[in-house]
Amino acid sequence: MSTTTPSAGSQNFEGGAIGFIGLGVMGRSLAGHLLKAGYPLVVYSRTRASAESAIAAGAQWVASPAELAPRCRLIFTMVGFPADVEEVYLGSRGLLPHAAEGSLLVDLTTSTPTLARRIAAAATQRGLAALDAPVTGGDIGARNVQLSIMVGGDAAAFARAELILRLFGPTIVHHGVAGSGQHAKMCNQIMIACTMTGVCEALAYARGAGLDPQLLLKSTSGGGAASWSLQSLAPRILQGNFAPGFYVKHFCKDLAIALAAAKEMQLDLPGLVLGEKLYRELAASGHAEEGTQALWKLYETKGNYTKAKIGQG
Repeated sequence: MSTTTPSAGSQNFEGGAIGFIGLGVMGRSLAGHLLKAGYPLVVYSRTRASAESAIAAGAQWVASPAELAPRCRLIFTMVGFPADVEEVYLGSRGLLPHAAEGSLLVDLTTSTPTLARRIAAAATQRGLAALDAPVTGGDIGARNVQLSIMVGGDAAAFARAELILRLFGPTIVHHGVAGSGQHAKMCNQIMIACTMTGVCEALAYARGAGLDPQLLLKSTSGGGAASWSLQSLAPRILQGNFAPGFYVKHFCKDLAIALAAAKEMQLDLPGLVLGEKLYRELAASGHAEEGTQALWKLYETKGNYTKAKIGQG
């Protein structure tokens, strides 16, 4: 166990440090915002390399969630999959068995509503508070403090967390009981899946008709078709930039969760069904580690992509 103490900050959370677990594409930026705001920060990630920027900025590295938990009054987690969330919170070396009484735990991961409710119940039994608070806005939103945060859980716990959550983005909505934040995020992911399908089909149509795709973006981005995907991800498609702002593999996970929940509610959502099918196919074809804009590659490989010009047969 490290003997160093958390870096000195100009302020703390209820007399203690803040913990952050999961320093990936988005988590790294969020940890940076906490450090810039002057909070002492303790961090953990599966590989120390992903935490180097936070460590260089003054964060303290620890070797496990169990080591991080008793040092912090507020702990954020942002990991990959529900199985990761379960291990980090409920495992023998996880947060719940080792967190100090009264601590507040906030999961920023997109996970299942059922797991969020389990964690909240287990936290209450141990004298802790837990919120599910998935975010949307991707890497750009994380860097620029422009995330939207959808929160489920106890209202008093939300009131404790809200001021710190504003370091991540301006739109923070408490949707209700534990699991509500995850349900709201599923709605968000359904919208994105359907929108990304529309963006890719529109670009394929434009190329087929011989339109300049840059001019198409100019004319549609300010009209009725305007969306974050059109304005932020369509330009990446045209640049051939498929680096992940949000991984295809994680989006597949999200859509599978949404599809399972929709079936439980006996909802017929054909747009979600199509989106989940296309993204699953995209991941299976070798693009799981790319960004969600890589959906365009299906339109290339399936022959829906064309450079035909007007007047050509």
